Amino acid sequence: MLKYMTSKQFCVILNFMENKIKIGIIGLGTVGSGVFKTLQNFKNIEIVKIAVRNKNKKRNIENLDESIITDNPYEVVNDPDIQIVAELVGGIEPAYNLIKTAIKNGKHIVTANKELLAKHGEELFNFAEEHNKVVLYEAAIAGGIPLIMPIKTILAGNKINKIKAILNGTTNYILTKMDIQGASYAEVLKESQELGYAEADPTGDVEGFDAAYKITTLATIAFGKRIKIDKVYREGITKISPDDMKAANEMGYKIKLIASAELNDDGRADVRVHPMLVPKSKSLAHIDYVTNAVSLTGHPVGDVTLSGPGAGEFPTASSVVGDILAIASELGRTDYLLPMMRCRHCENAVMMDVSETENKYYISITAQNSKGVIGRIGKACEDNNISLASIVQKEVAGDNAAKITVITELSKEKDMQKVIEIFNNDSAITKVNSLIRVQV
Repeated sequence: MLKYMTSKQFCVILNFMENKIKIGIIGLGTVGSGVFKTLQNFKNIEIVKIAVRNKNKKRNIENLDESIITDNPYEVVNDPDIQIVAELVGGIEPAYNLIKTAIKNGKHIVTANKELLAKHGEELFNFAEEHNKVVLYEAAIAGGIPLIMPIKTILAGNKINKIKAILNGTTNYILTKMDIQGASYAEVLKESQELGYAEADPTGDVEGFDAAYKITTLATIAFGKRIKIDKVYREGITKISPDDMKAANEMGYKIKLIASAELNDDGRADVRVHPMLVPKSKSLAHIDYVTNAVSLTGHPVGDVTLSGPGAGEFPTASSVVGDILAIASELGRTDYLLPMMRCRHCENAVMMDVSETENKYYISITAQNSKGVIGRIGKACEDNNISLASIVQKEVAGDNAAKITVITELSKEKDMQKVIEIFNNDSAITKVNSLIRVQV
């Protein structure tokens, strides 16, 4: 085949084969370490510089040349030899400014920074396009699960209109352990922190921030319209109780923190993160511990579910390195790299407020064990356009209190909130313990 190439084409390929692609890494934590170790297997890649917070920290990494370590990340983004920068520190600053500086200096970007993309993705992608550079971010959504590239390539011929996903391993681990052990949220959280699954400050995970960042970017890619993070409804798992877990199981459900996104018939985007009762007949009900999964619905493909490790050293490194190699394979071959992977969004999605959404609901109530209480519950629902699928009074505590569980038919969120307000002001109802949406 070489005799059909021009001499210029042959020289380009020969140069690519002989010259190593020079990489800079910002961050050598769990993911950065995995990326470094994995890249050692590729002879055409040279890691030129690595930026860390603490240059003197002992690292148990074989073949780590201490001379390439710096505690100044601007040495990475300003190095004229570096062609690709992998940003693996997370957060907004200094990551935002570092990435912009690297792009301005002619470098392509690979990042795992879900918060930065959710909050400033539009600016970064536009800035990269202005400078004809690529920003890839496969690792920012679901660790080692390939999502972005399949959606932009293999599934590009589909109109995806629905996503249901488990995108946070920490919360999924906690909910799984609560389900299996019958333990409280507080007990399992403590255990998760001791095992290293949950941070000392778990707020980002347990209050749904992490999953909200991820579904924001994933829905933007899948729907082809920008989703604004400040319009994404978010609710965490801290109020889930062992009683909720037990009741859900008895009714044929599992409780999961679900990140969902749907394009409605009128074109509005309904994007949110909150706990849900997931029917045991659904695949997401059986995604346990730290595993992540994403179910996509589109035409013509139908339903597709991808699952795998959503975090960790090597699963996340797998996605980062895949992006690095995708860019490396194009360098020197074209002036406009990876056109299918670039941002092509030209409009913001019209977002649907959660109050306008329709859901089924699970409600757990503690009430007085007296005549007419169930009737009052039913009347409040009837007066607010809510039909009941079931209502069960299962047990009576020693203090003459009854535990009542309600499952509704499809109802408007705003109507359900009116009912909850009525319950909270009803002297016969001691407490509304839980209100959890049910996956249809």
